[in-house]
Amino acid sequence: MLTKATIEHEKLKLNAPFFRVALAPTNAEQQLLSTLKNLGKLPEGFDGQLFVPLLTHHNPKIRCLAIKNVGKLKDERFLQTLIVFAETEKNTLARREAVSAIGRLRTENAIPILTRFATDADPKIVLQALRGLLYFKKEHPEVKRVLASLAKHPNELIQEHIARESQCQDPTETAKSRNHPASPDALKNVMVCADVQEALKVMPDESIHLTFTSPPYYNARDYTIFPSYEAYLNFLTAVFKETHRITKEGRFFVLNTSPVIVPRISRAHASKRYAIPYDIHPRLTEIGWEFIDDIVWVKPDYAAKNRNGGFFQHRKPLGYKANSVTESVMVYRKKTDKLIDWNIRQYDEEIVNTSRVLRDYEKTNVWHINPATDKVHPAVFPDELASRIVQFYSFKGDLVFDPFGGSGTVGNVALTHERYFLLCEKEVEYVVRARQLLDAALFTDAEPRVLSLNELKANIAEENQKL
Repeated sequence: MLTKATIEHEKLKLNAPFFRVALAPTNAEQQLLSTLKNLGKLPEGFDGQLFVPLLTHHNPKIRCLAIKNVGKLKDERFLQTLIVFAETEKNTLARREAVSAIGRLRTENAIPILTRFATDADPKIVLQALRGLLYFKKEHPEVKRVLASLAKHPNELIQEHIARESQCQDPTETAKSRNHPASPDALKNVMVCADVQEALKVMPDESIHLTFTSPPYYNARDYTIFPSYEAYLNFLTAVFKETHRITKEGRFFVLNTSPVIVPRISRAHASKRYAIPYDIHPRLTEIGWEFIDDIVWVKPDYAAKNRNGGFFQHRKPLGYKANSVTESVMVYRKKTDKLIDWNIRQYDEEIVNTSRVLRDYEKTNVWHINPATDKVHPAVFPDELASRIVQFYSFKGDLVFDPFGGSGTVGNVALTHERYFLLCEKEVEYVVRARQLLDAALFTDAEPRVLSLNELKANIAEENQKL
């Protein structure tokens, strides 16, 4: 098998017989795959004709890599070869590489070809064609026509791409105008004793870096009574819409929920089970939260309420009910055109390095964590769950928000990992419990405070006057 070093060395020898032998279609497939993968950047004058016989190879991976290398040459003499391949190839990945290669030619002769592929049945082919067309000015009549025709395309990725291109705002402007790592001093290490919806109204746009919360379950506790399930979902939607507003660009929102059972009112009635994680999800994506990950929190068997006692005795079909030992930890990101790397680059190198997760970590989306108990609050986060979320999705010095602060676990964990916290909680009993926990926390440059809604308003107004 040829080494990468050998291939790099031989690339420097133009018109040498080495690659005529190495890329011969009769070679073993593994050798061809290795050579094609390791070619890297091709020098000017490289003989692209060596790839053409491989475009009809029976192995689709070889065809895909061959057309990708043709594209690297950016040679308009291969335009017709690329067109024929893209029109006749059956492998979708190879077709996408061919359309991408046509776009990289940067020639107006490719515009009518890319326009044709912009009507393809494969949305990723359409996206590749758009990428090629957008090299040319959007004012170009044909490009403008294609953009207009795709504005109502059924595929959501194409719709987003078109909408983004239609925006006049320069994406670099927002990056320069915002101090991404900063957050208002008036919100640092604050627990607001107030209704969360009222508290959110006074909080400035793009103030927080991370939200981690578990909302009250529908009519499962005395303090979470709603007139209907729809009213409950509407309440959560309103809170998480405002949370989206106060979240910085591209930052994370992590929601811990699980289905909940409302017990039956008599033996003549059935209990009702509500799938909260699945019912709230489409509402979140509609708000502008982009789904990133689904983590399954698994608790020990002993932590589950027994639901199959009757089935254990009679074993009759239809009567089985599983004991629930899992909860959903859904990870979302505030939708943005910018990649995660952009968010990371907003921080000093020292902050990034000191915030690294150095200990061993769970590599799968299944987290086995024991539940926690509290003498005051009936449903608290385990520290371990909150600790993982805070470390994985924020940097030191970030502001971590919990709109349903409860007894303050998220705040305590944030302080432990050198972040700031912002909590909302309307139940005075839980606020008192949280204050005990937070006052005993590690030293921080912003002492924990419990504020009323009016005090929060006054502090924010005072800080705004100083700006």
